[in-house]
Parts: sequence; structure tokens; C-alpha cells
Amino acid sequence: MCLHTTTTVKKHLPALLSIFFLLVTAVSAYAMWQRTQDQQLWGYRPLLLLLAGWGAIAAFRYWWAQGKAGRESHPRWMGLSTLSGILLGFGFPGLLPFPLLLFVGWVPLFLLLKELEAAGASWRRVFRYSYHTFVVWNILTTYWVANTAMVAGLFAILVNSAFMSTVVVLAMFSRKRMPRFGFLILAVYWIAFEYLHLNWELTWPWLTLGNGFAQWYPIVQWYEYTGVFGGSLWIWVANLLAFQAWQHYREQKRWPLPTLLRLAALIALPIAASLGIYTTWREEGPQIDVAIVQPNYEPHYEKFDIPERVQLERFLQLSSQVTDSLTDYLVFPETSFGLVESDNMNDYPSFSRLQSFIRPYPQLRIITGIDGYHIFKPGEPHSDYVRSQKRANGDVLHYEVFNAAVELSPLPNAPIPLYKKSRLVPGPEILPYRHIFFFLKPLIERLDGTTAGLATQPERSIFNTGKAGIGPAICYESVFGEYFTGYIRKGAQAVFIMTNDGWWDNTAGHRQHLWYASLRAIETRRSIARAANTGISAFVNARGDISQPTAYGEQAAIRQKITISDKRTLYVKWGDMIARIAIFLSLLWLLNTIVGVRRAKP
Repeated sequence: MCLHTTTTVKKHLPALLSIFFLLVTAVSAYAMWQRTQDQQLWGYRPLLLLLAGWGAIAAFRYWWAQGKAGRESHPRWMGLSTLSGILLGFGFPGLLPFPLLLFVGWVPLFLLLKELEAAGASWRRVFRYSYHTFVVWNILTTYWVANTAMVAGLFAILVNSAFMSTVVVLAMFSRKRMPRFGFLILAVYWIAFEYLHLNWELTWPWLTLGNGFAQWYPIVQWYEYTGVFGGSLWIWVANLLAFQAWQHYREQKRWPLPTLLRLAALIALPIAASLGIYTTWREEGPQIDVAIVQPNYEPHYEKFDIPERVQLERFLQLSSQVTDSLTDYLVFPETSFGLVESDNMNDYPSFSRLQSFIRPYPQLRIITGIDGYHIFKPGEPHSDYVRSQKRANGDVLHYEVFNAAVELSPLPNAPIPLYKKSRLVPGPEILPYRHIFFFLKPLIERLDGTTAGLATQPERSIFNTGKAGIGPAICYESVFGEYFTGYIRKGAQAVFIMTNDGWWDNTAGHRQHLWYASLRAIETRRSIARAANTGISAFVNARGDISQPTAYGEQAAIRQKITISDKRTLYVKWGDMIARIAIFLSLLWLLNTIVGVRRAKP
């Protein structure tokens, strides 16, 4: 009787787990809905909701597969798939910043793929199990996107996981045709995918593997030579060696000492070299005096409802605390002011007030983010981002909108340099491949939206009317390493990052974004001043050290001297060379796979 009961419970345990997770999902959803009614943010609740929701789906799917005739559903396979997702998720900064887990995070998935291959599993099963791995990883690392909008969070997690699983399926097809390369094929395909994810309109490079060391930046000082793709390659080689060691242990019942020594050396030597660079690095060169203002306007319910004149008073009050005759730059966050017409910026009231504020300090410049727009004159060529609006008199107004940064000087009527944000967030700032999805235009316009997206500019530009050449990086742009080097090649001696991370609430998202700035500083060896609307604002020196980080969710003003430099690192000169090599190899191997499949057909 007891044995029968145990067997019954074991058989139906996945269904029971699915019910439990559904209850947790329902409770979490209700709690989030209730906070929305009270105009409160969700915090970490989306993490619980998403994990419970996906847990319910995965448990139900496993239970359903058990009852299907001729279908195998091994608990071990689900366990290996889940374990890889957990290791990769906790290896990234955020919940448990322990990046050494990344050196073994892929091993359970390797074991799973090898067993699926031996069992003759279809590509659909490979996709399904790897998809589970990547959904777990994406949830643990980027759950906070749901705080912006639940639909955006679900899209980012589910679609990104689908892209990742597609890479695994392609690699397994190629591995079958070229078995001598083993899982090295997956490593190369993956790095090529990461590069693609940086350079197409569906871009979401947050989980580039090399980003995993952002919080432990002293151990990757050599990113000035390789960029984050050096970190991705490092992680992949370590996982391949760890998998080789584990396979040997399973077969021989003893650990292969030479392989373990190679693995230890692979991990230890780059860390030792990096720490040597870190401890001997010294700041050298001229300095500029920079102040940062953090106004702290919560973006969901506050920032866009408070009149700009009221917000401006807070900017001025905070600025007065850190401004004197020695201050060279004042830095304000992304979209601090707007809408600003680009052809009449000197007439914009807030700008006039700010210029009056700094007029006693002829050397002082204000660099701030704005929402701007440009109206096309009759006969002026339209950009790809043109929007049209019919006016009351029957004329049609053609214009474009952009997220931008400007540099204000104390001189009245002086030209105001403008830089347009050009790495846009898919969804809120750009409809990816809108020429393909043109049929969505009527629906989007009916919802008061537009398919035009925000206007961009083809190349980086810098602000150089003050004491230094300044690269104005806006929010999402600071995640793109090779893109970031464009400011340096244009002459940026320091970089100011303007961002608004308040959309994500006080969760891991804004901290990850700050830590990524350390990687950009190392890659380019440039000092960074980071102004964030709700925090964290800070200064980052050229070896990645973060100083004077502000508290999240508080008004603040900080000031510090930062070093400027004209030197160019090897990474600035060569960019993502490792990734381009991976692209080349991937194309060769994919071509070889396609040819092999065609030849195998009768």
C-alpha cells in the first residue's frame, strides 16, 4: 500500500508542482495588480511571478509528456537543463554575483545535449530542453525588464531564449556533420550570435557572456585588448575543459590531472595578469572638474506629470550645491527636458534659464539629455524616421522625434551642439524591421503609436566646446562595447553617460547597468561620469573603479575631478575582432553543414 502511494505521488508530482506554481503565480499577479492600483512599483515581484509561471508551464509540460505514448521524459534531462540555467543566472551580476559559476555553467547543458544526441532526439526536443535552460537564465538575470511593462519583459525573455535555443539547434546539426569539433562548434556559433545580437534591430546584448564579470572588473583588466568577447571566449574554453574533465571522470572513475591543471591555469593566469594590471595602474594626465545632478523623478507616475518649470527648480537647487568657479561640467540625466525643437533651441525657456545660471562661470558647460524634435521645411529631404500629422488648416506637418543630448554654454545665442541617441531599445524606441512589418502600421497608429521610431545619426559625435572632448552616451548605448569606442575614435577624452534607470525600480537592472560602465571604462581606458535620473549616479575611473555612487531613489549632487586622456587601447583600434573571427568560422561551418545535408539526401 505504501509503495503504491509513493509511486502514485511520484507519478503525479509534476502535476502537483504545476498547481502549486500556478497558485504562486496568481498570488504574485494579484499583488502586482494591487500595487499598480495604488501607483506603487513592483520591485522584485516580477521575479517571483515569472519563475512561478514558467515553473508551472515546465512542470505541466513534463507531466503531459509522461502520459504520451512513445514519449520519453527523463527527470535527469529536466534537472540538467534547469541546473545550467541556474548556474548561468547566478553567475551574472544581480542576485548572486559569483561569475566563477560561468566557467562551469554550460557543462550540465553539454551533458544533456550529449545524452539527447545519443538517444536520437529530434531537433524539437533539443530546442525544448535548451529553451528551458535559457528561460531560467533570462528570468534570473533580466526579470526587471517587466517593471517597465509586463509585455516588454515577457517578450525580452521568451524571444531572447528562442534565439539562444536556435543557436544550440544549429550547432547540434553542424556537430553531427563535423563531430571532430565537438562542442567547440557551439562556442563559435554562440560568440557569432552575441555579435549579431549587438548589431541588428532586435538587439538585446545584455547577456553577452563577457558582461558576467562586470561586478568583478579587477579580474578582466585585459578587456582593453579584447573587449567583452575576450570574456566570452574565456568562459567557453573553460566550460569545454571542465566538460572534458567530467567526461573522463565518468568513464575512468578518476579525475584527469592534466586537464584539471590546464583548466586551473586557464582561469588563474588571466586573473593574475589582470590583478597585476589593476594594482600597478596609475591615473596620469590632465583633469576636469565634473558635477552630476540626480533629480530623482520616478518615471512611471511622476516625471512626466510634473511641470518642467517645477523640475527645473530642483535641477538648479541641486546644481548650486556643486557649482563654483572651478566647475568645468554639469551633467544631467537622460530626457531631463523636452520637447525641444532642434532649430530653435536657444529660445527654449529651460535652456535660457540654465544659461543664465551658469553665466557667472564662463568655462562651465551643461551636458544634458533631452527629448527633441525636428520639423522638416518644405523641400527638405526627409529622414527614414519621418512622421506626418495633418494640421487644422489642411497642411501636413512632417517631423522626426529623437532622444538626444546637448551641450549648453553660458553664451547667449551660441550654437548648441546636439547628439542623437543611435542605439535604440527595441519596442519603446524602435519597431524592429518596420519595413518588413509594415502591415502593423494601421494598428499601431490606431493605438496612438508610430512605426517611425526615434531618429538617429549614422556616426558618433562628441562635444568639444569646453575643456575636453566629451562622448555623450545615452542609456542603452553604454552596453555596446565596439559602438562605445566610436566616441573615442572621434576624439572623446572622457565619456558622460546619461540614463534613466528608474523604469526598472530598485532591482538588479540599474546596478547591472552601472557595472557595465566599468567594462566600458576598461575597454577604452576613459573616465566616465554617469548621471542617472533616480540613481545610481557615480564616477568611474579608467580601471573601472566606481566612486561616489549615489543612493537609489534619492535626490543627489556629486562632484569630482576626473582624468582625461587621448590614448587609444588596442580594443579601440581593433574592436570586436574575436567576434568577427567567430562570424567567419560560423559561416564556413554552416556552409559545410548545408552542403553535407544536401549530399546526404537520396
